[in-house]
Amino acid sequence: MESKREVIIQVLNHQQPPYVPWSIGFTMEASEKLKNHLQSDDLDTAINNHIVYLSNAWNYYIDVGDGLVQDHFGVVWDRSVDKDIGIIHGIILSSPTLKGYSFPDPCDPYIFSTIEQKIKLYSDCFRIFDISFSLFERAWTLRGMENLFMDMMDNPDFVNDLFNTIVDYNIAQIQEALKYDIDAVYFGDDWGQQHGLQMGPKLWKKFIYPAIKRLYKTVKDAGKFVFIHSCGDVDELFPDLVEIGVDCFNPFQPEVMDVHSLIQQYRGKLTFHGGLSTQKTLPYGIVEDVHKETLKLLESGEKGNYIFSPAHAVEGDVSLENMVAFIEIMNNQLL
Repeated sequence: MESKREVIIQVLNHQQPPYVPWSIGFTMEASEKLKNHLQSDDLDTAINNHIVYLSNAWNYYIDVGDGLVQDHFGVVWDRSVDKDIGIIHGIILSSPTLKGYSFPDPCDPYIFSTIEQKIKLYSDCFRIFDISFSLFERAWTLRGMENLFMDMMDNPDFVNDLFNTIVDYNIAQIQEALKYDIDAVYFGDDWGQQHGLQMGPKLWKKFIYPAIKRLYKTVKDAGKFVFIHSCGDVDELFPDLVEIGVDCFNPFQPEVMDVHSLIQQYRGKLTFHGGLSTQKTLPYGIVEDVHKETLKLLESGEKGNYIFSPAHAVEGDVSLENMVAFIEIMNNQLL
């Protein structure tokens, strides 16, 4: 039988896999429920996830007290309510200039310190080096979202300078990551909302498109796959994203796009990762609803171009029964 890594590569190369592969994430609260149920601290192994994420950057936070943590860019996050990500506390770039601010070291050894260990531990999994907050999100965490939107109209040169500096930082980090035996680079960058793009298509094409085109080219030139994440209604961007080298799109939300139609429409062009409703079915449905939606996704993805997952990390409001429901269906494919 093919390894998990080989099955993911088949899917990305638009071939029909022996089964639909999966890679599923959980928030802290949901993760604790499942760990207790499965009696395992290693959920990736316990549920047979097919992808291993390798960067340590997501763990690069310093506790500064009162429920606040600081990331390596100097941004402070309030995690008193949201324990997984948090809410921005304050603004680093109070004016539209980078003068006086220094980016952190993109090749900080800590970011790469567990890559070899994880590759050895999950040797049969597809290997992704992940860059969260990869452009627009990194920009607004530094400048503030409202300020950044205003800058797109009033200070376009600053926006381009900020975006290009972020791209340079990411490219330096990618070049370091390419020294390891990775398969892909994952870029996390939310552009969408429940209906349409946050910044609209014109501003996306003006500011974000040229920046990500340069980013993705770095990965493609190295012969690796490009994975991207953007929440929201962004399917209008798929033609542009395919053109500049995106291989896999996540999280593929059924509440904002017709996931089954898109799998068929982009077969042979783009792979999708996600699709199971985290806004409706998982938190509010019953086990039979989860079974039905999961099986329909497997049917749509059986010819390839699809990696199963809920549309986002499973939240704590999802019952254990509903989590077990889709996990069992996925693993039954291997029997």
